[in-house]
Amino acid sequence: MDQDKQRRFLIRELLQEDRRYQDIKVPAEEEEQKQLLRGLINIRPPKKISREFLAVQDEYLKTETAAKGITELDALQPVSDGLYLWQGDITALRCDGIVNAANSGMTGCYVPNHKCIDNCIHFFSGMQLRMDCAEMMREQGHEEETGKARITKAYNLPCRYILHTVGPIISGPLTKEDCDLLGQCYRSCLELAAENNLESLAFCCISTGEFHFPNDRAAQIAVGIVKEFMQKETSVKRVVFNVFKDLDKEIYRQLLGVC
Repeated sequence: MDQDKQRRFLIRELLQEDRRYQDIKVPAEEEEQKQLLRGLINIRPPKKISREFLAVQDEYLKTETAAKGITELDALQPVSDGLYLWQGDITALRCDGIVNAANSGMTGCYVPNHKCIDNCIHFFSGMQLRMDCAEMMREQGHEEETGKARITKAYNLPCRYILHTVGPIISGPLTKEDCDLLGQCYRSCLELAAENNLESLAFCCISTGEFHFPNDRAAQIAVGIVKEFMQKETSVKRVVFNVFKDLDKEIYRQLLGVC
């Protein structure tokens, strides 16, 4: 099957799962099909699905990511020893591990076509990631605590692993506890990466989006924790500060002394 046939197959299979969708038709336009497919996957609870569906999904997602353009970490230039600043799509970065800014439920974002990093990572990784995370949470028996980190396979992403961490949610004035918890997110991810012998790790801007942590203070904490950790002898040799917004890029440029 080509991409068009794969996409239509996936949509039809998902629509047939739920009687509430019986009146929904597959759109004629490609972009509308993509939005419908992503939305259906976003809202689907973690439950079993056929091997055929997963096989087609995997082929489709890998082709979609390749079409976006995979960025090789080896092609990036460090701003200092082992530290990188990169503005781009973290789901298209080939490295050992990337960090997902997760919520306490740990099974991804259920808002259809939401632009948060949690939604993007879960969609382009594939349904297997949500099922893995759901199993972890069943075994754990409670929501994930802020500041800790968990590791999973990356499935259809070009990286090898995903490290999931729940950052602090800011609803009032920033406190020392908030800062300490964010610092612990970065520290937990680095320690977990080292425990699993990862050599490279890419961080998104944890908590600065939907969780409203001030961008400048978050970046200061991130750079400080990473620089401190990189003084240790571990497997982690390369760390990427991945940014999406121009604002964050400029903040990190100043903190890292990039001309």
